[in-house]
Amino acid sequence: MILMLTTMAVFISALGVVKFKQVQAMIAQGAAFQPPPEAVTTVVANEEQWPSTLTAVGTVAAVQGVTVAADLPGTVDRVAFDSGRTVEAGEVLVELDTRQERAQLAAAEADRDLARVNFDRMEGLLNEAVISKAEYDRAASTRKQTEARVGEINAVIARKTIRAPFTGVLGIRQVNRGQYLKAGDPIVVLQSLNPIYVDFDVPQQDAEKMRVGRTVRVSAKDVGTAPFEGRVTALDSVVDPETRNVKIEATLANPAGLLRPGMFVDVEAAAGADRPVIALPASAISYAPFGDSVFIVTELKGPDGQAYKGVRQQFVKVGGSRGDQVAVLSGVQPKDEVATSGLFKLRTGVAVLVNNSVLPANNPTAKPRDNQ
Repeated sequence: MILMLTTMAVFISALGVVKFKQVQAMIAQGAAFQPPPEAVTTVVANEEQWPSTLTAVGTVAAVQGVTVAADLPGTVDRVAFDSGRTVEAGEVLVELDTRQERAQLAAAEADRDLARVNFDRMEGLLNEAVISKAEYDRAASTRKQTEARVGEINAVIARKTIRAPFTGVLGIRQVNRGQYLKAGDPIVVLQSLNPIYVDFDVPQQDAEKMRVGRTVRVSAKDVGTAPFEGRVTALDSVVDPETRNVKIEATLANPAGLLRPGMFVDVEAAAGADRPVIALPASAISYAPFGDSVFIVTELKGPDGQAYKGVRQQFVKVGGSRGDQVAVLSGVQPKDEVATSGLFKLRTGVAVLVNNSVLPANNPTAKPRDNQ
């Protein structure tokens, strides 16, 4: 029995020593384990000169725009335009019925002609001292009154002929022949589209960067053409007390009439001299509530003192964007190698393997497009 117990104790002790050595070896192996490197793409940071700009959402407004309306009441006798047509200043749009006024005009012209004859006769009699000066003055007054009456009726007839006040593009017709119009009833909208205004707001702290003559680039998602270029032509004299913004007015050439009043557009206005920035692909920026950051690829040392290629997280301050690129104002130096993909797998100290066979988009002039 004593021999058996001694043998079992020795066996168990030996087994414990073996297991202890195995556990120690596993711990040492786990401490020395290095996870495989993560595959990333990178770009070398370069300093570029970007124009200092302000971006805003603007509204297109006509330089001249009006709803053409009836000046006097009457019945539409003729509609002389088609909806959507371009018209010249002074072109007849609508004629109202003027038969009554023309009859009154004929009577007034007859009275005027008679008054002229009487005046000429009185003038001759006055020279012969046959009539008094008072009778001559009454004849002169009658002549002037009849001429004024003719002019008044002609003015009424002219006011019932509604003309385009300026050159522009007509909207949808709102009247028909035979329709009775009251004074002020709308007939058609007329807008002058070339040139055209774009109104946009900037914060009051940026208003001092705006100057009359500054370049403005305007683009509209619904208009598939190159951006329109124009100039700032006016700054509002007051700050909106509700938004604390200042309204800016820019004037653009619009020869094809692609921009129409009421459209929303994206505005990029020059705000001073060019500024140096580090331009990185948008995919290189890791956005987070506590701050934006990038991962810089560099040489690191592991716990065993061996050097390896890894990443460190660097917080940055970003500015505007241009195409696929984002401007980094601070946090990245020229020649830094920045990871541009696979950021969700990275943290400070992670080993990486750079594979730039397929790179993310980095086009400064890229435009978004819809997939149909």
